[in-house]
Amino acid sequence: MGFESTFKALSDPTRRHILELLRRGPLSAGELASSFGTTGATISHHLSVLKEAELVTDEKRGKYIYYELNTSVVEDIMAWVAGLIQEEAHEKNQ
Repeated sequence: MGFESTFKALSDPTRRHILELLRRGPLSAGELASSFGTTGATISHHLSVLKEAELVTDEKRGKYIYYELNTSVVEDIMAWVAGLIQEEAHEKNQ
């Protein structure tokens, strides 16, 4: 995982909304698409970007693919940001 692809994925409001929807549990592409006024191809593109950034995983179940939030990548981002905050606080206290 590279932070560049992660931040690129997070920069789009539609992709952030997809992540918010997946926070409740796995959803199929069709279920996700029903929350947006866009085409299935557009949602598929957004899901590809999220998968490339490893923010979501997918699993085929029968004839559908279900997408799920990958919390380990989110935890990595949070740890990185926390490290920045701690470093800044340490520098201010010196």
